[in-house]
Amino acid sequence: MEAIPPGGLELGERAFEIALARRMASDEVETTWFARHGSTPITELPSHWPTAYRELVERRIRRIESDPNIRLIEKPEYKRRWNTEPWDEQFKKAAGDWLLARLEGYFFGGQQVCELKDGFNPAATSFLPATRPAFTTTNQLASTAQSDRAFLAVAEQLMGGPGFSVPKLARELVEGASVPCLPAQRYKPSGLLKRRDWEHVWELQREEDRIDADVRKAHPGASEEALKPLIQKAQQAKVGAVPVPPKYVTGDFKKAIWWSLRKGLDVPKERWISYPGAERDGDPSPVIAWAGWNHLQQAQALAEYYLDAKTNQSWPTEKLQLLLAGLLDLLPWLKQWHNTLDPDYGMGLGDYFEGFLDEECRELQLTREQLENTRVTVN
Repeated sequence: MEAIPPGGLELGERAFEIALARRMASDEVETTWFARHGSTPITELPSHWPTAYRELVERRIRRIESDPNIRLIEKPEYKRRWNTEPWDEQFKKAAGDWLLARLEGYFFGGQQVCELKDGFNPAATSFLPATRPAFTTTNQLASTAQSDRAFLAVAEQLMGGPGFSVPKLARELVEGASVPCLPAQRYKPSGLLKRRDWEHVWELQREEDRIDADVRKAHPGASEEALKPLIQKAQQAKVGAVPVPPKYVTGDFKKAIWWSLRKGLDVPKERWISYPGAERDGDPSPVIAWAGWNHLQQAQALAEYYLDAKTNQSWPTEKLQLLLAGLLDLLPWLKQWHNTLDPDYGMGLGDYFEGFLDEECRELQLTREQLENTRVTVN
C-alpha cells in the first residue's frame, strides 16, 4: 500500500498523461485532452508521491515509450475521461430532484411519485389539490411547503442556510419542471407546423380504431384470424398509410427547458402543466396543475377553475377564452379515453365536456374556430 499516493491521483497525473505531456513538450504530438478536461499537463512526476509509486510510474512510462503495442493502447482514445461531476453539483441535482418529488407528493395521486411517509399531510394546510384534481399556484404550493419540515430541511441544505424565500424557490423548481398547456404557448411557428402533423396522425389513428370497432360490431363472434384481414382492408380503403410525423428539434420550442423535458417525440415528461394568462388578481404566481393527472382529471380541474373565474372573479372573455382553448386541446383525448357511458351523467364524459364547451362558447359568443386559433396561433 506504500506505493499509492495518500491523496490519490489528480487529473493529468496518470502515467499515459505524463507521457503524453512529454510528447507535447517536445512537439511530437498535438492534443486537446488537457484543455477539454480542464487539467494541467505535467512532464515531471509529483514530488509528494511515495518513492515506490514514482518508480512504478517511471517504469510504466518507459514501457509506453519503448513498446509500440503498449503505446498504442496508452492513448486518450482508450482511457476513461475522469470527468466526474463535482460533488457539489451532484448534491444540487439530487436535492433538487428530491424537492420536486416532494412537491409532487402534495398532489392528489402524487404519492405514486413520492409517498409522504413521515406523516406530513398537505390537505391539513388547506391545499385543495391534495384532495382532488384542482388548479393551484406556486405561491399556494409554497405556503404548504412552509409547513413541511422535511422540505425545509433539504431546501436549507440546497440553499446554503436559512433565510431563503420559499415562494421564490418553489416557483423556480416548478418553472423548471413544467410546460404550458396550449401548443401556441409552447412552440415556435416551426413547432406548431409539426404539431399539426402529429395531430393529423393521431386523428388517422383514431379513425383506424373506429374502423376496427365497426368491423368487429358487424361480425360478432368472428375469430381474430378472420377479423384481421377485414379490419386491415377497411382501414386501408378509408385511411390508407398513416405517415410518420416529424421529430421536433430544440428550435421548435419557445424555451430550451421545454425541449429538454419533451425531446424529439414531444413525450410529456414534465411534472406540472402551467397555464400562462390564467393568473388571478392578488396572486400573480404561475397557475399549475399536476401533470400526473389523466386527461379527464385535468379537464375537471380546468372546468372548475373556469367556472369560478367566470362566476366569482368576473373575468373578461379574452381570459376565459384561454381556459376554454385548454379544454378544447383536451377534448380529442377525452373522447378517445373517457367516453364510455357514465351512469351519473347518462353519457360519456368526453361528450359531456364537448357539450359544456359548446354551451360556454355560445354564452361568451365565441366560436370553435376562435378557440382553435387561440390554441395553435403564436402569440
